[in-house]
Amino acid sequence: MSEQQKDATYTTPVVPDKIPTGEYPLIDNDPHFTRVMRYTRPSDWAYGLGIGSISPALMLYWEKVSPSFVGKGGFAPVMRLSFAVGATGAFLSAYARSSHRFYGSRENRREVEMDMREMVDKVKQGKPLYGTSEMSEYLQGVAHRNSRYSAVFVHVLPWPNFVNHPYHGVDTAKYYRQAEVELEQERLAKEGKSS
Repeated sequence: MSEQQKDATYTTPVVPDKIPTGEYPLIDNDPHFTRVMRYTRPSDWAYGLGIGSISPALMLYWEKVSPSFVGKGGFAPVMRLSFAVGATGAFLSAYARSSHRFYGSRENRREVEMDMREMVDKVKQGKPLYGTSEMSEYLQGVAHRNSRYSAVFVHVLPWPNFVNHPYHGVDTAKYYRQAEVELEQERLAKEGKSS
């Protein structure tokens, strides 16, 4: 196979994206980890804290109902471990809820608006929508195929996306159309002020 043929094979995803048909719009089927964290709602953190508090609360309850009698200082390591398990559960719960909004499986009006504003601003500034990567296009595709919709299974295998790649399951033309509309409005507003 020639070099030109090899390059041509990497321009389309090997495995096509699955398009969800839920009642909420898809924002991104493989959002970058930092993006998920920026879009996380306070209610997601509250839900995560509720989930995370179960582990230490159960340990305290069990110690009260049936003391362990392990001697002085024996219960402290157990509580530290239960707090660590709870903190991990809290973080993963909040991360999953935020990711599900990107997938369109939860109400996501706020995230849709934030996404449109963020991407339109990037278009206006001439920046790449999903960042740049030094990885080859093939490896970006591999990373995408390994982590898309991964938050659905985060309770078993946490696999967030840490790679900037162009494969996100949405038509990015909407961002460029909105940027054109806003730039035209800004131009007309400047002409109106100058005349």
